[in-house]
Amino acid sequence: MEQLTANKCFQRNARVENPKALGFLLLLHFQAPDFASLKRIGMVREKLILICQHGGEFEPKDDGSLSYSGGVAHALDIGPETVFDDLKNKLAEKYYLEYGSLTIKYFLPGNRRTLITLSNDKDLKRMYDFHGDSVTADVFLMGTKGFVPVNLGTQAKRKTGAKKSSASAVGPATSKGARSAVGLKDVTIGIATSSDFVTGINATLRSPTRAAIASKRTAGPNIVDGLFEVNVTDATDCSTDIHDMSASPAGSVKKRRCTASWRSGENGLTIVTVADNLEETRKNTSQKKVARKCNSVAVADNMSQAPPSDASPEKLVELWKNGITGEGQDFRSVAEFRDALQKYAIAHRFGYKLRKNDTNRASAVCAAEGCPWRIHASWVPSASVFRVKKLHESHTCDGESWKTATPAKTWLVNIIKDRLKDSPHHKPKEIANGLLRDFGLELNYAQVWRGIEDARQQLEGSYKEAYGQLPWYCEKIEEANPGSFTKLLVGDDKRFQRLFLSFHATVYGFQSGCRPLLFLEAIPSKSKYHEILLTATALDGDDGIFPVAFAVVDDENEDSWHWFLVQLKSAVSTSRSLTFVSDRDKGLMKHVLEIFENAHHGYSLYYLIDSFIQNLKGPFHGEGRASLPGCFLAAAKAVRRGGFKMYTEQIKRVSSSAYDWIMQNEPEYWANAFFKGELYNHITLNIAESYANWIDEARELPIMRKIEVLRCKIMELMEGRRTESSNWTTKLTPSKQEMLQEEFAKASGLKVLFSSDTLFEVHDNSINVVDIVKQHCSCAMWKPTGLPCHHAIAVFNYTGRNVYDYCSRYFTADSFRSTFAESINHPLTIARIGGNEEDPEEDDDEQIMPPCISRPLGQQQKKIRRNKSQGIIRRSVCCTRCNGVGHNKASCKVSL
Repeated sequence: MEQLTANKCFQRNARVENPKALGFLLLLHFQAPDFASLKRIGMVREKLILICQHGGEFEPKDDGSLSYSGGVAHALDIGPETVFDDLKNKLAEKYYLEYGSLTIKYFLPGNRRTLITLSNDKDLKRMYDFHGDSVTADVFLMGTKGFVPVNLGTQAKRKTGAKKSSASAVGPATSKGARSAVGLKDVTIGIATSSDFVTGINATLRSPTRAAIASKRTAGPNIVDGLFEVNVTDATDCSTDIHDMSASPAGSVKKRRCTASWRSGENGLTIVTVADNLEETRKNTSQKKVARKCNSVAVADNMSQAPPSDASPEKLVELWKNGITGEGQDFRSVAEFRDALQKYAIAHRFGYKLRKNDTNRASAVCAAEGCPWRIHASWVPSASVFRVKKLHESHTCDGESWKTATPAKTWLVNIIKDRLKDSPHHKPKEIANGLLRDFGLELNYAQVWRGIEDARQQLEGSYKEAYGQLPWYCEKIEEANPGSFTKLLVGDDKRFQRLFLSFHATVYGFQSGCRPLLFLEAIPSKSKYHEILLTATALDGDDGIFPVAFAVVDDENEDSWHWFLVQLKSAVSTSRSLTFVSDRDKGLMKHVLEIFENAHHGYSLYYLIDSFIQNLKGPFHGEGRASLPGCFLAAAKAVRRGGFKMYTEQIKRVSSSAYDWIMQNEPEYWANAFFKGELYNHITLNIAESYANWIDEARELPIMRKIEVLRCKIMELMEGRRTESSNWTTKLTPSKQEMLQEEFAKASGLKVLFSSDTLFEVHDNSINVVDIVKQHCSCAMWKPTGLPCHHAIAVFNYTGRNVYDYCSRYFTADSFRSTFAESINHPLTIARIGGNEEDPEEDDDEQIMPPCISRPLGQQQKKIRRNKSQGIIRRSVCCTRCNGVGHNKASCKVSL
């Protein structure tokens, strides 16, 4: 049993700001005379020391990386033979956590953005391999308090490789009696580190006395070697190991491997950097192998530096012209030579063919027959360079080879990537025109389109593979936002069908501060697989949109809407009677009334007005066609049946067909005078417009990143309104306060008479009766607006009542702040581009395929109309073998 302490660094009830610093402090040097002792305490690569941390919190940084602060940390070493269930059980017991609830996560080396979960022996072995030659690895534990012993069956009998010690490292040992109590003695340690890496480390190593060793042997299997256990919560007195979280994974791994190495000398075991032993390593490795891997020779000056990232196309072409300078020019590899040759050919505008092309040699000739231009280069082992051996620079083709030149795919994709970074929505035709203008390359639409697809996949990830990440993404959303609801539906053919998502913050905001009113919309995504976004949107107290839930579906039909409403009911459980508003043409009324009890359904006035205008047909009389939309709106907003009839009669006098259309479109589901649900006709804006704008920004992204864009937009909307409302000083939201002030102005000078304690008569041009208990006025304007009318305000002024006590609670500033009180949390992990998902070896049986691509209905109808009016012109098939028409080369039967 070994116990390790670090003076002045590990103090009881302290805090660790950088867990990496703690991990390094554990790697102190021992006065170990032989390799066997080192192996016994687990400090060689057969063992990996896990710095197990629990009780802290992850905090996101500005660069997207995560830091972990607080909690306690213990060190536990594992090996390739360690069984995951046994390790999990030991950690659950150590931290007093429920075995079933315990989750173990870790970062990949050099990446502090993505947490990966350990769930089985395969994951544990993969983590062990990922850390290469590392001595330590940070793991983070999460779970529910309360340990219950678990019977692991036969697994408990196997060798776990997890070592445990009963001793903990605490503050600096100053009492000799305390050391004697545990049978340990202090040993001075020498430490060698690279400059500025760790400074001021003063530690003692406690090695067991004979008595302790004897007691350990008699204790049987309960005490095992190799655990370094540290109770830590602060290391402010210690220097910290600083890591660059913005570095690439490859760079971070290289830096990690150069951090520490072990050397045994006359001063015992010391830590040195790998760089200190580089020369010695090279002596033990063949010169050819080292030269091939390191490529540490000098190359041509023009290839040693990349052009500026913001260089203009003209500047790039000028640089490329000097990419090939002549015989004897050196390159680091054949790939570098090919890249320089491609750019050289584009700059000088000629095409070439590669006659020989492998890792050791490359030969190219001009694509034009008879042109003498040629080049040959090959690998030079003695110098470890790829050298140009022969070059004939003159051309006699007069640019003929340029007419059929086709750029290499890699070059084309890199050029398109640079252009997509500046403008993600570049169209193929625009890029093709730019390539012709800048480089003189004339490419067809298909070539550019394929280049765009490859460039977007490199920039944004695979569109197809993103569907397979959706189950993982839903899990992370629910972990980061407890109470959120996600539902993924996949067909029997493993193709994506539907995904529903609602955040706890939005559901809470709707239930606590929004009217019981939801607008249902469908927005096409305009993406590769033509997904449809279904949304349920409420209105906040200032009549701004408030997203409650959304779903991505493969197709918009009755089944998808029914499924969406079922999930919405599960997410938004409320006893309030809800009012749903949708486009009349979608036919959602039967589904709404079937799924939601006591619900009301109305038709969106935005779509009704559009349909009304499209169906207007002459002849028109009186005030003419231009007056009809205004009369229609006035009829919809009229709160009395008499007012509705008055405006519809005006419409009838102008156009009888317009009047018939109104009566046939069920006014009881959209006119205020007849509608029984929550009134909404003061909202004539397009609810779907905001979603359409968000989707348009992300239309080229894979589905998971597209959902992330929606999440971020909703999060930004909530944070913005929360910040804005914190500065309000009025009782009501700004728009409602303004409406109330207008009513205050109208109330001045009105005569108020008592009828009873609760009934009042208000005289202006007419007599209106106000009932302050029922919050009703005979003018019928109090209920639709949710604000007292000017007649009621006159009564309040007369009786000294507070007018704000009679305003709808949904319009108060406090209710608005309650709507946006909760936050949408960022998932702790985000799938990375290029296959670095949490489980890179995911089983094929769990893969999710994209939905089947089908042409949207609108495009099909346009094609049908075009075909009917213009006819279809089909291209004749031509055989390249016999030049015949009506067949191709594969089916040619002509004898030549």
